[in-house]
Amino acid sequence: MKLLFIVNPGSGSDNTDFTTVITDFFKALEHQFEIYELTKNCSTEQIKTAIDQAKATRVIAVGGDGTLKLVCELLKGTKTPIGIIPAGSANGMAKELGVPLDINEALDLAINGETKEIHAVVVNGELCIHLSDIGFNAYIVKKFDDLPQRGMWGYTKALWKALWSHHKMEVEFQIGKETIRSEAAMVVIANATMYGTGVKINPDGQLDDDVFEVILVKKYSLMEIIKIRFTDLPFNPEKIESFQTKGLRIKTKHKAHFQVDGEYIGKVNTITAELLPAAITVVFKPVLS
Repeated sequence: MKLLFIVNPGSGSDNTDFTTVITDFFKALEHQFEIYELTKNCSTEQIKTAIDQAKATRVIAVGGDGTLKLVCELLKGTKTPIGIIPAGSANGMAKELGVPLDINEALDLAINGETKEIHAVVVNGELCIHLSDIGFNAYIVKKFDDLPQRGMWGYTKALWKALWSHHKMEVEFQIGKETIRSEAAMVVIANATMYGTGVKINPDGQLDDDVFEVILVKKYSLMEIIKIRFTDLPFNPEKIESFQTKGLRIKTKHKAHFQVDGEYIGKVNTITAELLPAAITVVFKPVLS
């Protein structure tokens, strides 16, 4: 097997030397590997050229969800499996696919893990492989980006700031023939099931089915968050509703904060989303029944 590692050296909060760790891991193995380290000024064309020239069996994203999204954008529509070495602040998609946070265990899975095709969602022209939303969580992402701290401490500070300063919004969208109008804290376009924090916002989600979910969070509720974090109990429909669709257009009365896969995009008052079937192939760890 030949592997190409796309390494983002700026990911996460520690100073791991990924090149050394990867090189040491493969010393006793017969697999071939190459490492392409991202720089501040490298273009997507340069990265795509490196991928094409490597002719790798699998391409492994070493970084956070942003690094993974970049690799997925370059490999969408191909059958080349994409693996993950999680090194970001949240690592939401890695957790979704059962990828261990321990780097050596993740390297082993990159070689030996199973593969499957999954869909993605195109949201306002952006490829979404994990979760996109408008409203409260997107505002947290903005606040998190503005803070010097990374990891859960930084996220907690951003959450606290958002709880004190974010306001609800008025949203309208259509599912089938039904038009939904509601006051909302946030609306999630959910390709995956849970945030990197472990909150399972979309318990019905599957990465390889033919729909994505729309989660309408009507009210802030600490108890509802605790419930979905630690139990399998259903949502309280007075506070959270879930819908399934292949396409969507959301309108808000006023512009709302918007994020895709942990990247803050800005403020918008219109969201369009469309399913992209069999978009990418990923390496994952099967759940034993």
